[in-house]
Amino acid sequence: MSSYIDLKFIQEVSARLSQFKKKGDYLFNFRCPHCGDSKKNKTKARAYFYRVKNDMFFKCHNCGEGQSFSNFLKFIDNKKYENYLLERYKGSAPSTPQPKFTDFKPKFKEVNILDDLQPVSDLNEDHPVKQYIIKRMIPKKYYSKLFLCNKFMAFVNKVKPNTFSHTKGEHPRLIIPFYDIDEKIFGFQGRAFGKEQPKYLTIKLDENKQKVYGLDTVNLQEPLHIVEGPIDSMFLKNCLAAAGADLTIKVEPSNVTYIFDNEPRNKEIIKRMYDVVEKDYNLVVWPDNMRHKDINDMIMSGMSIAEVQTIISTNTFAKLEALTKISYYKKC
Repeated sequence: MSSYIDLKFIQEVSARLSQFKKKGDYLFNFRCPHCGDSKKNKTKARAYFYRVKNDMFFKCHNCGEGQSFSNFLKFIDNKKYENYLLERYKGSAPSTPQPKFTDFKPKFKEVNILDDLQPVSDLNEDHPVKQYIIKRMIPKKYYSKLFLCNKFMAFVNKVKPNTFSHTKGEHPRLIIPFYDIDEKIFGFQGRAFGKEQPKYLTIKLDENKQKVYGLDTVNLQEPLHIVEGPIDSMFLKNCLAAAGADLTIKVEPSNVTYIFDNEPRNKEIIKRMYDVVEKDYNLVVWPDNMRHKDINDMIMSGMSIAEVQTIISTNTFAKLEALTKISYYKKC
């Protein structure tokens, strides 16, 4: 009988709950009246009523507030709360056959750290950040996966407290989220728009994870490319970005091709090239007439993705041949 009474009073207060929607017989979604939900996106609704056994409960997955329906009602409307207690505990609810149902606990998404950031797809065409993305010729399918953060240091300290001891020199950055194979965010990279150094800052929310971009989209059973930067990976099929880290993956080495930036005088890159060859991975060694630093530069110069892929394919080597190519390459 308690579920019937709870549903009756949910109906009575529903008009006062912004974005109120019925998701199921005992599941309702709306904007949280405790925290107000997202201030930037008025369509965000992360509060729920849901049932456990015969009682309804409230939970917000933005602020974390959780309480019984009766306490929620007391917060919303004290008069209705008093009427609710009278009906529930004095047995005045009408005798109505109860529907048959199976108990369940709804699965809620974890709080998304990106909720208060603005995706590039939502920016006006003349917005400087949108123009930056267009200039870089990043494929449009990634616009909704890239975000503008106006105060990068404050944002980092919010999601990973005490990362920065101060916010002097606060500035905006492009946020590139890193997802694991279960599509959960474990880190992100911030790309500076100005002269801030370092240009790229990668923040790990889970220290046990490797700094790898693209785990949520690749198929490890197919030929795999590994590049240095997330933006470069957006132009190649089945590609990961190692984000400056030594990557360890359980994949047959012959099925993996490493593609480093075109910097023959960079001793660290040359060392890493030798390392991957020793581990029997394939390696791209750029031809001596290549003047572009990375894949994105090649695309911005006017090359098509197909042309870039052809250059990669014709300059991929392994074992002794790769070692020989490196010895000539580092002299360029």
